[in-house]
Amino acid sequence: MSDLAEARITITLPDGATRTYGTGVTGSQVAADISKSLGKAALACRIDGALADLSRPIEHDAALAIVTAKDEADALELIRHDCAHIMARAVQELWPATRVTIGPVIENGFYYDFDRDEPFTEDDLAAIEKRMRQIIEARDPVRTEVWTRADAIAHYERTGEPFKVELVEAIPEGQPIRMYWHGHWQDLCRGPHLVHTGQVPADAFKLMSVAGAYWRGDSSRKQLQRIYGTAFRSKADLDAYLKMLEEAQRRDHRRIGKQMDLFHLQEEAPGMVFWHPNGWAVYRVLEDYMRRRLTAAGYKEIKTPQVVDRKLWEASGHWDKYRENMFLAYVEEEHAKEKRINALKPMNCPCHVQVYNHSLRSYRDLPLRLAEFGSCHRYEPSGSMHGLMRVRGFTQDDAHIFCTEDQIEDETARFIELLGSIYADLGFERFDIKFSTRPEQRVGSDEIWDKAEAALEAAVRKVTNDYKVDPGEGAFYGPKLDFKLTDAIGREWQCGTLQADFNLPQRLDAEYVDADGEKKRPVMMHRAILGSFERFLGIVIENCAGRFPLWLAPVQVVVATIVSDADGYAERVARDLRAKGLRVETDTRNEKINYKVREHSVAGVPVILALGRQEVEAETVSLRRLGEQGQKVMGLAEAIAAIAAEAAAPDLRRVADDGIGA
Repeated sequence: MSDLAEARITITLPDGATRTYGTGVTGSQVAADISKSLGKAALACRIDGALADLSRPIEHDAALAIVTAKDEADALELIRHDCAHIMARAVQELWPATRVTIGPVIENGFYYDFDRDEPFTEDDLAAIEKRMRQIIEARDPVRTEVWTRADAIAHYERTGEPFKVELVEAIPEGQPIRMYWHGHWQDLCRGPHLVHTGQVPADAFKLMSVAGAYWRGDSSRKQLQRIYGTAFRSKADLDAYLKMLEEAQRRDHRRIGKQMDLFHLQEEAPGMVFWHPNGWAVYRVLEDYMRRRLTAAGYKEIKTPQVVDRKLWEASGHWDKYRENMFLAYVEEEHAKEKRINALKPMNCPCHVQVYNHSLRSYRDLPLRLAEFGSCHRYEPSGSMHGLMRVRGFTQDDAHIFCTEDQIEDETARFIELLGSIYADLGFERFDIKFSTRPEQRVGSDEIWDKAEAALEAAVRKVTNDYKVDPGEGAFYGPKLDFKLTDAIGREWQCGTLQADFNLPQRLDAEYVDADGEKKRPVMMHRAILGSFERFLGIVIENCAGRFPLWLAPVQVVVATIVSDADGYAERVARDLRAKGLRVETDTRNEKINYKVREHSVAGVPVILALGRQEVEAETVSLRRLGEQGQKVMGLAEAIAAIAAEAAAPDLRRVADDGIGA
């Protein structure tokens, strides 16, 4: 038992053990009291679940957990947060006239925004990294104080930091204004932070790039310079991340899209995709596959308008919650006193309710699954757009399931099974599930939200317990399940979603007649598997590095001649392949066969059939596969049959193999 102070409060440790200490004991003192080794290894602590500085006084009975480098998520958060502060200190030590703003932790790293007259260069980044290592090696202590608003404002006015003055003024009343020092350098921050700068691994961080950023994200405010960095718990982790970035760059769908002539984007239509013949071939194959899978799963396909009057968006709640992301169209209707305001639909759900409402529905009609490959438009800031991954115009593989409350469980199970099967067909064996609950900005009563969240979570629990809860990240109309894919290099992509909506059917007056003849509201389950065709194809391109599986490849077979005497035979082979539905090109150019093979291999063609005099005379082909060194001589009929069977989409192959549905 500690003799730190008269025992007044009880500290409960993670293993359930309790210790008593005087009021004001710190996490650092408790860690050292447990063991000297823990005291040295401690980075921070969790007090009643909240991450806190080791120096934070504990004033009441509390659950306490000591955070060390073994606690990966917390350790990374702390290391990256301290790295941002250390970087800002290094910048101001190198260029004292630079003003600082904010420096948060982000996915895979951190950034800090600076106001500096001269632009940062690559050489500057190297100099900043060097100074950061010096600060880390100094093992300067990190300390914190809580100041009054007046003292904080006066301090930053005196030191010429106008951005910090604005941040202090924006802190709500009642929240502490916490100041942190990393050595002599001071910053405004919520914390928490490490104990000293030496707890940041000096060989496990790297400054990545410089970009422009408007103050507080407002294009009317001053433009700043943002330095991005990354940091990890060890050099090995950093090296693995940098290697992954190199691989991601090699797989970049924009580079591969240009190389394979799949698509392009241009300034005259920002965020809108120009699909080339090769890319559109892949798109159509994927769309046909999805249509067959949805039909087999009991969905009925519909098509709804792209431009809809604002009245529907007002009724659905989108006008208030989503208007800033909508493209508006003002139409001067004949004899109208004012312009009619329409919007390009950013999502399909209100229109699907209109189809549902067009007929009187019975409980016998439910569940009713309405699907649409709906063309949608959403305004995205120009700086956020990224190839196919984030666009303004896209097609959702959207569907809405109208069902009763007691059908939610079964529909959820059916959906997860369908989603998993489709992902596997498309090359993704692993996905994770996230359950997102009510956000601050939402429609509907708490009672409705309680019912929706309970129903959806109970449904997913019937399928699996392997899911995570993400508080506050639901849609504004209902809770949701999000499905994250893991690609070939370990990156996660959120694609599929399933949302239980008790609000929109009520807002748009959707009803059905139950077995007793009474009218009731259906539950509306919003769901998507791919998310959008554009983004999903970008993910597929990067996952396979442009080497599409045979069934998805834009050009499946190239028939290449070795000698001109084989040109006629090549045309016959190509014709026979096309008759089997294959996408085929011939290459009869006066070039060496090795040159042709190399060129088409770079273009990602899965199968190359080489034809010379021997093949013509014997009616054979020399079959070469992408990524393989050798070749196989096959009879023409045998080769065509084998390629055609392999080139069938996975659902069609299953039908051919065992005669059952997809």
